[in-house]
Amino acid sequence: MPESQVRKQAKAKKQHKQSVEGGEQRSKMKRIKGAPRPWVPWVFVPVFLLGVLWLVVWNLAGSMIAPMAAIGNWNVAIGLVLIVAGFSLMTLWK
Repeated sequence: MPESQVRKQAKAKKQHKQSVEGGEQRSKMKRIKGAPRPWVPWVFVPVFLLGVLWLVVWNLAGSMIAPMAAIGNWNVAIGLVLIVAGFSLMTLWK
């Protein structure tokens, strides 16, 4: 049995829908795959270690270092922000 003819408007809608879906799938795959980021470990490790080192130095000799003594307890916030920044940078590594 012969197939019935498809209207031009319906055919155009179907092609448009397929092209939009194909584009969404390609962009989704591109987002999932992503680009390699070899710089990430070279950034997050020093940032994390700087945060840990900041807290250790503040606890051991914070009163002897003038800028650290002037900041006071904000040294804890600075160290924790650096540590959290290191962990958040770690999530970018693929």
